[in-house]
Amino acid sequence: MKTVDITTPNRNSPGIWIVTVALAIIGFHQLQGQSLDDLLQIAQDNNPKIQAYELRYSAAREKVSEAASLPDTELGAGVFVSEPETRTGAQKARFSVRQMLPWFGTITAREQYAASMAEVDYEELAVLRRQLVLEVTKAYYQLYANYALQEVLEKNIALLDTYEKQALTAVEVGNASSVDVLRLQIRQNKLRERKRVLEETYAAEQAALNNLMNRDPSTPISITGTLELPALEDPAESAGLRMHPELLKYEKLYQSVASMELLNRKEAAPDFGLGLDYIPVQERAAMAFDDNGKDILMPMVSLTVPIFNTRYDSRTRQNKLRQQELQALRQERENMLRSRWAEALALRNAARIRYETQEDNLSRAQNAEQILLRTYETGAIDFDELLEIHELQLSFQENKVGAVRDYFWQAAMVNYIAGE
Repeated sequence: MKTVDITTPNRNSPGIWIVTVALAIIGFHQLQGQSLDDLLQIAQDNNPKIQAYELRYSAAREKVSEAASLPDTELGAGVFVSEPETRTGAQKARFSVRQMLPWFGTITAREQYAASMAEVDYEELAVLRRQLVLEVTKAYYQLYANYALQEVLEKNIALLDTYEKQALTAVEVGNASSVDVLRLQIRQNKLRERKRVLEETYAAEQAALNNLMNRDPSTPISITGTLELPALEDPAESAGLRMHPELLKYEKLYQSVASMELLNRKEAAPDFGLGLDYIPVQERAAMAFDDNGKDILMPMVSLTVPIFNTRYDSRTRQNKLRQQELQALRQERENMLRSRWAEALALRNAARIRYETQEDNLSRAQNAEQILLRTYETGAIDFDELLEIHELQLSFQENKVGAVRDYFWQAAMVNYIAGE
């Protein structure tokens, strides 16, 4: 039996709530431990795309601090080549300092806009986390289906081996021909071939799942036990859908445009600046009077007035159009999610119906098999009918595994859309 190297999940991870939500609907199974929970946590911690977007979000948060900064302070210095002569002496040089200040509330508006854009990045990160949960879950249940099919084939190979022994005994007493034995052996070879192909496919599917967790593709993942369909009521679609990050992203974008418009109005207001000029003055020789050589100190105030402000009016119109666009896009996304939710729910219910049908058909096929085997006690057995019944049983078992996989796939999709 293959084993899996799983680390203990960090329950304080920012993505753990998504794992918990995902397992709220798909966690009712009988597999060993909570291996899917562990794999989801590993993927949340190690997936490079998630890590990249976490870094993007952190960088966006840093922009809030950047937005709070003031314009650069201007420093100036100059030397008079031709020194201006004044009553108190010659001016030797000029030193100045200037600081422009935005209109009241402009810095706060910039911070709000930067914070709103960071919230958009956060919702994008939340969408990626949900998508990762969906991908890992589907890959995990595909791996389970492969494992379960291998188990089905192994049991059927063993069953055909029993049939072969019965056929050999029947040949010895003249109740069967060697052709029946050969047909059973050919059937066993076909099943062994299918099992070997599934083993190769298992390795590829295991590598795909490991890649989602950003670890060595050959890391073994064990699948043990069986899955049973849970008896769950349909989730409340409306509450979860309203909080879906794909929709919240558009709401955050709408708010960011509103913050951009507030900043636009602040930037349309005048800016003012404060400054100070200092001019050293040389004393006049052989003269004595008040303020001889007195340096000049000149405080200054400046004001920038946006007289030609058509660009700010244009930005306002652009922002209104952008908000209308975002409202339309959000409605389109909500409609799409509702359609996908309804489709996933229907496919999940259809998978349950297929599962129950295969259960009933399998039970009937097993009864037919028992009836045929009882005839062996009377000395007559029809191996053609027995192989036909065996083929039906194998088909029902495979369809049953596929129905279980499809059920949990669609349950994961339902939860991706409507899970809170």
